[in-house]
Amino acid sequence: MHTLNKIVRHFVPQNLVILWENLNPLFQELQNRPIESKEALEQWMLDRSELEAVLEEDFAWRYIRMTCDTTDEKLLQDFQYFATEIEPKIAPIANTLNKKLIESDFVNDLDQEKYFIYLRSVRKALEIFRDESIPLLTELQVEQQKYQSITGNMEVEVDGKTYTLPQAATFLKDTDRSKRAIVWRSINNRRLQDKEQLNALFNRLLKLRHQVALNAGFENYRDYMFQSLGRFDYTPQDCYSFHAAIEKELVPLLREKAEIRRNALQLNELKPWDLEVDITGKPALKPFDNGQELIEKTAICFNRLDPSIGKYIEIMQANNLFDVESRKGKAPGGYNYPLAESGAPFIFMNSANTFRDLTTMVHEGGHALHTFLTADLALNDFKHLTSEIAELASMSMELISMDYWDTFFDKKEDLIRAKREQLEDVLKTLPWVATVDQFQHWLYTNPDHTETQREAAWNEIFDRFGHNFANWEDLEEAKSFLWQKQLHIYEVPFYYIEYGMAQLGAIAVWKHYKENRALGLKQYIEALKLGYTKTIPEIYQTAGIAFDFSQAYVKELVQFVKAELEKLDKE
Repeated sequence: MHTLNKIVRHFVPQNLVILWENLNPLFQELQNRPIESKEALEQWMLDRSELEAVLEEDFAWRYIRMTCDTTDEKLLQDFQYFATEIEPKIAPIANTLNKKLIESDFVNDLDQEKYFIYLRSVRKALEIFRDESIPLLTELQVEQQKYQSITGNMEVEVDGKTYTLPQAATFLKDTDRSKRAIVWRSINNRRLQDKEQLNALFNRLLKLRHQVALNAGFENYRDYMFQSLGRFDYTPQDCYSFHAAIEKELVPLLREKAEIRRNALQLNELKPWDLEVDITGKPALKPFDNGQELIEKTAICFNRLDPSIGKYIEIMQANNLFDVESRKGKAPGGYNYPLAESGAPFIFMNSANTFRDLTTMVHEGGHALHTFLTADLALNDFKHLTSEIAELASMSMELISMDYWDTFFDKKEDLIRAKREQLEDVLKTLPWVATVDQFQHWLYTNPDHTETQREAAWNEIFDRFGHNFANWEDLEEAKSFLWQKQLHIYEVPFYYIEYGMAQLGAIAVWKHYKENRALGLKQYIEALKLGYTKTIPEIYQTAGIAFDFSQAYVKELVQFVKAELEKLDKE
C-alpha cells in the first residue's frame, strides 16, 4: 500500500547514470527521429516527457540533499555539476526540440484542447529563448544558491543556548516582553551582520537578470519574467490594482486589530516584538512535541478530512520523504518538491515545534496532495503548475483542514486560539505580499538604482502597507533591510504575488466548503487533478470560485473572514 508507483520507463534506460555523455545520445535521438504521423509525434512527446521527468527527479534530489545539509561540500558540488554541466547543455537542445514540435507537419492534428496550454507555453519559450543568455542563467543558478549558504548558518544565543533563527523566533511568543525584545534584537542583529554580503549578492543577481531581459528584447526584467512565468491571464497593471485593493480594504482593518492588540497588552505603542505574543497573556500554542509527532498528527488530521487525502501523508512517511526539524547547517524555509518520476513529493521544513509549523505542514501537505493527484497526467509539462494554481492547493488546505485541528489541540480554547491566529495570519499575509511584490516591480523597473535608493523605496512601500503595524523608531536599520529575509527575492524572483491571489482564492474555497462540505471538497480535488491543462480562470472555476482580485471581491472575502473571526470571539 505504501510503495511509490514510479513511472515505467520506455525510452530512458532503467539504470542510466546522470552524466552528460550518457544523456547526449538520448537528446540526439529525439532531435534526429523522423516524425511521419500524428501518432509518431505524440510518442515523441511522451519520450521527451519521460526524459525530462528523469532529469527533474535527479535534479530534485540534488537540491533536496544540498538544502538538508548546506555544510557538505560534496552535496553542493553535486548540485553545481547539474547546474553548470548539464542544464546549460540541455537549454539549446530543448529549444531545438521545441522548434521541431511547433514546426511539425502534424502539430495541428493534435487534440488542440488537450494540448492548448502546453503548446502555448512552448511557443512562448521559443519566443524568449536566447543562446547568449544560457551562461547567464547558469551563473544565476549558482549565485542564487549562495543566499542559503549565507542564511543557513545564522544562529543566535538565548539564555546561554544556541538556536537557529527559526528556533529563536519561537521566543517572540513569550509573555515576557523584555525577553521578546532581547530575542528580536538578537535575530535582527544577526541578520544585519550579513547585510552588506546580502546586498552585494543581490546587486550581482540584479545585473545578471537585467541582462537576460535585454538579451530577449525586453526593456526590463519585470516584463521578461511576466512572459517567462507564463502570466497569460493578468498584467503588471492588474498587480498594481490588487495592491491598491489590499491597501484600501485590508490595511485599515489590520490597523484596527493592531489597536486592539495594543490595548489588550496595555502598551503605549506596539514594537515589532509585540506582534506574535498571544494577547490573552497565555503562553504560545504547542500543537506537537517533535517532528515525528507533527507528521503523524497531520496524517490523522488529513484522514479525518478525507481518507483518500490522509493516505498520501502515510505513503510519504513510509518512504522517508520528510525532513522537518530545524538544525544548524540546514537551509531556511520550507518547500514541497515534486519528484517527477516517483509521482510523490519531498517535504522540507524547519520545525521548532510551534503553531506556525503546523500551518506550514498543512500548507506543504496541500502541495503534496497536488503532486499525487497530478502524477498520472500524460505529459510531464502538464504537471508544471503555475504558482497561482499551486498555491491555491496549499493555502486552501490550511483553511479546510482547520475543523480537524483538534487532532493537535486537546482543549477547545486552544483550538479556538489556533483558528483565530490562522485567520489573522491570512489577513496579515495580503499586505506583506503586496509589499514584496510592489518592491520587486520597483527593483527591476529601476535596474540602475543605488543601494540607498533601494533602501528608500523599500521603506516607502513597507510604510504604505502598514509597516507591520508597529512602531520602528530606533529600529530603522532593521526595518530598512527586512526585505533581505524574503528568500523569494533572491531565489525565485517575481514569485510572490501568487500567494496573494491564491490566498484570496483559498478564502473563497473555504467559504464554498463551509456552505457545502461535500461539494466544496469534491470541486477542490477536481481542480487539483487538472494540473496545468486548463487556464488559471478555468481551474479556479472548476474549484467553484472566481479568479478575481478586484476591490469588490477583496472586500467581500475580507468581510467573510472578519465575520468568521467574530464568531470565534463568541465561542
